[in-house]
Amino acid sequence: MTSLREARFEALVRAVGEPLHRYLVRRADPAAVDDVLAETMLVLWRRIDDVPQLEEVLPWCYGVARGCLANARRAEQRRLRLVDKLARTPSASAPAEHDQLYDALRTLGELDREVVQLWAWEGLAPQGIAEVTGLTANAVSIRLHRAKKKLAAELDRKNGGTAGQEQVKRGSEL
Repeated sequence: MTSLREARFEALVRAVGEPLHRYLVRRADPAAVDDVLAETMLVLWRRIDDVPQLEEVLPWCYGVARGCLANARRAEQRRLRLVDKLARTPSASAPAEHDQLYDALRTLGELDREVVQLWAWEGLAPQGIAEVTGLTANAVSIRLHRAKKKLAAELDRKNGGTAGQEQVKRGSEL
């Protein structure tokens, strides 16, 4: 047996569910639409006593959805700032032997550094990196190539030799 409150909420969902979904699809990242819609419905459930009658409900629900969307965007921005901050900060557990690598990474621009880290540390291919960064896969490939070249040159400069390779002495080859 459903309560009067539950019955009202079910009627509300039937009336505004599809219009709210269309509203959010036009305004939100496709991956976030369902989450924002669920958050909107949760707010509607919690505030069911404040919801206007069905004839006047849609603008009120759009306002709730708009607020939920703004909250989701702010949360995503906070998450991205934290990820960026963590990516720029070498891990305290990173061995000291990698200091030169971290120094070389800091010579890259922020986006190039992110591309290299996604490739090297997360094992993503250019297409995956493109999804993360919003670049095209071709742009990622070009940035990755140039960044790796710059890193190799920087490490070569610091090491006085070829980065990542042992120096072979001419006299000891045979």
